[in-house]
Order: sequence, then C-alpha cells, then structure tokens
Amino acid sequence: MPNPDDLLQRSVDLACSNVAAGGGPFGAVIADGAGRIVAEGCNDVTRCNDPTAHAEVTAIRQACQARSDYRLDGLLLYSSCEPCPMCMAAACWARLDGVVYASTRQQAAAAGFDDARLWQALETGTLSLEMPIRHVALPRAGEAFDRWLASPGRKPY
Repeated sequence: MPNPDDLLQRSVDLACSNVAAGGGPFGAVIADGAGRIVAEGCNDVTRCNDPTAHAEVTAIRQACQARSDYRLDGLLLYSSCEPCPMCMAAACWARLDGVVYASTRQQAAAAGFDDARLWQALETGTLSLEMPIRHVALPRAGEAFDRWLASPGRKPY
C-alpha cells in the first residue's frame, strides 16, 4: 500500500513533468483509502486554452469517468499545491473525503499564480471581483427547477 506521502510526492512529480512538457506547474492524484490511484491530472490551462483545466479538476473529471459516477466518496485528492477556490469547490461538489497538498498558495503567488483576490472575495463575501455581476429576475427563471423537481428520472446531487 502506498504511503500518503508517496501519493503527494507523485502529484509533485506530475507537476514537474508537466512543466517539462510545456504545461503548468501543478499535478494532482486521486486515490482510495488503500492508496490505489484512481486518476491523475496535470494543469492544461494554456495547452488546452481552458481556464478550468487545473490539475485537480482534470483529475476529478478522470476519476468520475473511471467510477462512472459524479460522486467520489471514499477518495482523497493529493495536490502538488494548495487548490484554488475553483478546485476546492470542485472537490466539495465531487464529495471527496479530503484534500492533501504540498506547496502553499503563497508559494504559487511567488511563481506568478496569484489567486489571493479570489480567496479574499470568498473570505469577505465580496464576490464582485473585477467584473460586474448582476441579477435579472425573469418571470420564467425558475421553470427549469420546476421541471427538475417534476422529473421522475432525476439524480439528486
């Protein structure tokens, strides 16, 4: 059975390999309680022109495919760096049992990856960021939710 530190080191090794391959310096591993790796991911943001292609999200997508399920209960995420707010949210939505990370967000910021404004917005509840966000109340805005509730084949989140 792999040591949890070995799984975390694997995420760091993936990050280093990804830099050599032209990707971002982030890697992630998702493993079960016995230490078996279910999925791995690397940061492909610039390679794929996808701002959501963070290592953690990529690994979560692969683990969900491997499990044929959108829930990842019983699994842990090992990340080469403290996940950003988007990746933390994805880990929560996936119902992972936990997150273990190596480098800190401060180390990432020193390398030019600064998500401090996102963390601050979450911590202070001021999610205005640097773009306008507004709510428009349409008369039929809730129709999709009504249809969802009435759908006999819905899968609860």
